[in-house]
Amino acid sequence: MKERSRKSWLRFKESVNNRKFLNFLDVLEGGVSIVLSLVMVLVILITIFDLITFLFRELLISPVGKFHNNLFTIFGLFLNVLIALEILENITAYLKKHVVQVELVIVTSLIAVARKIIILDLEKTSGVELLALAAAIVSLSASYWLIRRSHAHIPPPEH
Repeated sequence: MKERSRKSWLRFKESVNNRKFLNFLDVLEGGVSIVLSLVMVLVILITIFDLITFLFRELLISPVGKFHNNLFTIFGLFLNVLIALEILENITAYLKKHVVQVELVIVTSLIAVARKIIILDLEKTSGVELLALAAAIVSLSASYWLIRRSHAHIPPPEH
């Protein structure tokens, strides 16, 4: 009988230790997410500053009629801000729900690939790189479609 109660006590003690450890991991995970959020906000602000600085420089210094030469660079900078905002949204969603939302990750990836295509210099890009980008677009699009389709079949949670 003593052996049985001793084993029960050890199991109880182990489960308490596991709960403490899991609680510690939850706190650590939350702290890391908060730090990532703050750093991402800083990255967004710096990226916006870079965009504004570049725009003003182009508008004030470039000769008239030459603005279009850097249009793709400007589009790339805008998309950088958009990608950073999407990453911040991913982190925020994780903080709220403690789940990585695959749909958000795929959308962010699609924006990143779209940015790559928009700023792509076709003279310096090989056929293999184009095929890889095409494969990435098809894969990400199919993934997004499948996830959206699966979400359409799940009834909304009742409150």
